[in-house]
Amino acid sequence: MKLFKMKHVVASFALGLISLSGSVQAQNRAICYNCPPEWADWGTQLKTIQTRLGIQIPPDNKNSGQSITAMIAEKANPVADVVYLGGIASDQAREAGIITPYKPKNWDKIPADLKDPQGNWFTIHSGTLGLFINKAALGKKPVPQSWLDLLKPEYKGLVGYLDPTSASVGQVGVMAVNLALGGTYENITPGINFFKALVKNQAIVPKQTSYSRVISGEIPILIDYDFNAYRGQYTDKAPVVFVIPKEGTVVFPYVMALVKNSPNQENGKKVLDFVLSDESQQMWGNAYLRPVFAEKLSAAAKAKFLPDSEYERAKPVDLKKLAAAQNMIIERYKNEAK
Repeated sequence: MKLFKMKHVVASFALGLISLSGSVQAQNRAICYNCPPEWADWGTQLKTIQTRLGIQIPPDNKNSGQSITAMIAEKANPVADVVYLGGIASDQAREAGIITPYKPKNWDKIPADLKDPQGNWFTIHSGTLGLFINKAALGKKPVPQSWLDLLKPEYKGLVGYLDPTSASVGQVGVMAVNLALGGTYENITPGINFFKALVKNQAIVPKQTSYSRVISGEIPILIDYDFNAYRGQYTDKAPVVFVIPKEGTVVFPYVMALVKNSPNQENGKKVLDFVLSDESQQMWGNAYLRPVFAEKLSAAAKAKFLPDSEYERAKPVDLKKLAAAQNMIIERYKNEAK
């Protein structure tokens, strides 16, 4: 009898330790959808958050569309605590009722057009869309200088872009080309026609971030952001360059939000406070992004960007108009170009 009681006590103690361990793990954890280590140097941010806040965030390779789809499916029992999205998806997430207002520290300093007035989402940084090119993978072919260059036979099978049916960067790419070639937010025919021709030129169309595929030369030319190209050039010392197409392009913001009814909401709030802190904003700048607080971009980092004269061809995207065109971009691309 005594032996049985002793076993019972030991078993109860073990169960208690397991329960306590699970509780501690939950307290030290947050889930961020669409925080891939290879994109925008999220890898460094996630490590720093764990060091500074003691909060572990597992890497997540979803894109914006996949994140929203997952959050809608999990609405009754959310998994994520925070989400990182291309700005085009911000109002979509709000309207789906999957994010909730939270105004983190320094929220008041964010320009009005880069945040939701009620605090549903806010910009943390932005990037300029252009051509991320591995010169070595091109061989003797010249570095393209324009959108229209990509349609030339010499670049057949060499150009990639993220799938516009789900990835924000893919949708921004359609609109950037469209505006550059004379289209409007309401008339996207020039952009759709371009991508129709690009598909015929055997374009590579991945769904996920493809930084490593450019660095390796598997994708010689990728329609992507400046911060990825500069990272490849200056951090990873790859034979890559960034080109702002001569017809023009857009500057696009990336946002974050607190997930509604998230399981670790207090940790989520701490993470959102951190990404607007001076330290985090400086880190975004050192990763070649434009921090939402422009003064946090150091002179040393800015010196590695193309000259301001090149960036004059890059115009801020109209998020409201782009969001209104999102479904049209997806449907027309799917039906006419894919």
